[in-house]
Amino acid sequence: MPLALLALAVGAFGIGTTEFVMMGLLPDVADDLHISIPTAGHLVSAYALGVVIGAPLLAALTARMSRRTVLIALMGLFVAGNALSAFAPGYDSLLGARFLSGLPHGAFFGVGAVVATSLVPPERKARSVSLMFLGLTVANIAGVPVATLMGQHLGWRSTFLAVSVIGLAAIASLALLIPEDKGHAAASTGLRGELAALRSLPVWLALGTTVAGFGALFAAYSYVTPMLTDTAGYAESNVTLLLALFGVGATAGNLLGGRLADHSLRGTLFGGLAALAVVLLLFPLLMRAQWSAALAVTLLGMAAFITGSPLQLMVMEKASAAPSLASSANQAAFNLANAGGAWIGGLTLAAGFGTTSPAPAGAALAVLGLGVAAVAYAVDRRHATPSAGRVITSHLPEESGALHH
Repeated sequence: MPLALLALAVGAFGIGTTEFVMMGLLPDVADDLHISIPTAGHLVSAYALGVVIGAPLLAALTARMSRRTVLIALMGLFVAGNALSAFAPGYDSLLGARFLSGLPHGAFFGVGAVVATSLVPPERKARSVSLMFLGLTVANIAGVPVATLMGQHLGWRSTFLAVSVIGLAAIASLALLIPEDKGHAAASTGLRGELAALRSLPVWLALGTTVAGFGALFAAYSYVTPMLTDTAGYAESNVTLLLALFGVGATAGNLLGGRLADHSLRGTLFGGLAALAVVLLLFPLLMRAQWSAALAVTLLGMAAFITGSPLQLMVMEKASAAPSLASSANQAAFNLANAGGAWIGGLTLAAGFGTTSPAPAGAALAVLGLGVAAVAYAVDRRHATPSAGRVITSHLPEESGALHH
């Protein structure tokens, strides 16, 4: 695999760390800024809102720019947002800085996925995307726990300074390892062409599969801590280690999904969603003992992230004439899944169905994702033509010829 994928993974590591570390720092931030924990929780929402708005907006506005330049600029915005977070004098300024930090998230992964696939032969496209996402999953194993401990012992501001340094390292890596792509800038269809990609029914069905599939994950994962403490009987001090097991499972699932999807994109997607539904249905049973609860958390990460690369690649292929915007929109869909899944899981708790009730609700969402994916498959079969097939399979690899050192 090209060394340039390492640069994308470094950026993904920084983004994954800053996205998830706030959850562990909420008590420290709330205490320092003299606000309640629920109010501090809005800092998580502000970041997610930045992702949802920034993903399609920035991808559309930079459609005619060199993708290498776009990636470096997005990481520069990321560094600025995290540096401003570190030096924010109060809650309102920190809220704005967190929103700014989230703006480049989706566009970085969206444009980065297009670049990653252009660097490899057609039979390795999914693996290239999974290697970029590797930075995100490893962040859950190492980045988030280390950053959380740093914030707890050195102050929460030190965490965002450290993330800014990771962002600077990513900028240096991108500038050094990502090849120039002037050919893309000359051949780009521009904003109008990128927007036209979103008028396609297959693109929207692919995005809908992402929302339902990852909504299934977040319906359960958002409430996994009370499941582990109240049902499985773990002490709160053990939760961080158990969440690292989720990261281990996610990393394994991500790499496995990328390899399998290069052989069968649809098969991997269907299999991953089915596995996710089964794991979530078994969650209430697995949470009855500590050893099986640890296994359940690991399997949840693995089953969910098997589908990550196939979903990203499917959206890109359905919008093959202008993949950057659609690819970035898929990142917005991931964050909508985060918010929507957490909301649905919360409804089951509010209704009094028990601590583990969000998991079966997540299983229902996974089944819904399977249904949307099946509709997308039926639509593809109905409208498939030989010429369309050539466009889908040839466009992304063709761009590799435009990349040069």
